[in-house]
Amino acid sequence: MDLHLSYRITDQDIVKEEPVKLFSPQNPTPEETIFLSNIDQAVTFPVETLYFFEVPPSKSSSTLGISEKVKQAVADVLLVPYYFMAGRLNLDPQTKRLQLLCNNAGVLFVSAKSRLMLRDLGDLTLPNSSFRLLVHGPGLYKSLDITALFTTQVTRFACGGFSIGFVTNHGILDGKSAGEMFENLASVCRGEGLRTQVIYNDRTSLKARNPPVIRYPHKEYLKLKDVSSLASCFTAPGQSSPSPLIFSNKYVHKLFYFTPEMITALKKKAITRCSSFEAMTAHVWRARASAIFSNQDDFSTVLFAVDIRSKISPPLPNGFAGNAVVTAFASAKVVDMVEKPFSFCVEKIKEARERLTDDYVKSVIDWLEVYRGVPATCNGTFYVSAWWKLPFNELDFGFGKPVHGGPVVSGNDEFVLFLSDRKSGNQNGGGINVWLGLEKENMERLMVYITEI
Repeated sequence: MDLHLSYRITDQDIVKEEPVKLFSPQNPTPEETIFLSNIDQAVTFPVETLYFFEVPPSKSSSTLGISEKVKQAVADVLLVPYYFMAGRLNLDPQTKRLQLLCNNAGVLFVSAKSRLMLRDLGDLTLPNSSFRLLVHGPGLYKSLDITALFTTQVTRFACGGFSIGFVTNHGILDGKSAGEMFENLASVCRGEGLRTQVIYNDRTSLKARNPPVIRYPHKEYLKLKDVSSLASCFTAPGQSSPSPLIFSNKYVHKLFYFTPEMITALKKKAITRCSSFEAMTAHVWRARASAIFSNQDDFSTVLFAVDIRSKISPPLPNGFAGNAVVTAFASAKVVDMVEKPFSFCVEKIKEARERLTDDYVKSVIDWLEVYRGVPATCNGTFYVSAWWKLPFNELDFGFGKPVHGGPVVSGNDEFVLFLSDRKSGNQNGGGINVWLGLEKENMERLMVYITEI
């Protein structure tokens, strides 16, 4: 399905009030400076997430105050344990490292109304870059502080339904910790209070060793001196998400739906025992390599995130707020991927995950200390992001679970997103939507390979 089939929201469809700043009622005095790990430093880009809620006509009048309710929940309750979200990133002039300054500069909140009904937007699961108007992201209201680490926008639609859009900085929260923060906010809005009272923000256990001990080559990261080659990668420092290159006619964007039966078939085809993620990643990797590489002696590489909370020693505590994911990679010759059984690709994905031992993670941190790198999504290498595994579709702000929730999808050919399939009605055992973008000719070839199951 192509992006242009969705309704495109325009500025005329949305009326936004001026953003207001909300401050933590319990910011530490004197100001606190929080150490950011090398893993944090590698991913300091904005992440936009959006949730749509339908409300029955009989209850639509009760949503009139939803904006004020969310605003009050953020200001009065959420920013007590999450006081650091009201801070700012600051470059230490001596170490040349980013740090989190808890100066209570504030988070941003926007209330908005739309003349549209939710049904006017069509299928909400279809990626739609115009949904960025429903979040308060970088580049908007430049007269205000756009360096805020957390913004919230509540938009009420003509039907009584509403959306809540968030922008968080990935350098401060990873997917799991951001999901926990949203769940806490939803719980407060339901009148049930905070689910998590203590947030662990001490990231010093992820400090590099002195001197650094690099035991592996870490081809999954790119040294910053080569960052000019990341023109279309939103992890490039100083570049907002997404890259403007993705809006050119160079790319075609499609959403592929994999039913539960298709996923089961892939897992059987793998022969070896594997997860749905491993089977799906192997399948997309193999199909994509077949489509984009003309020389079968070339190497194809896929990257994906692995949670290290329980992999390192000592393990990170529950409620850890920082980035506890590192990049895993699988690499193989295209000819081997194409000619060998599907199980070959699956085993490569499993090996990539198993490679991330405590020793390997420490080596990653030390490598990043020396080279200050970013994930190496370039030259045909791409990153798979498993959004469907995050708990974002379970948020309930007092009006039931969202009809759709997930990232505001723009992206490019270097990122493949695995998104939830709400149609299946089963969050854990349902289908998976795979969204990706490629150049037109490559997409035409991919269409042939990705349907071969």
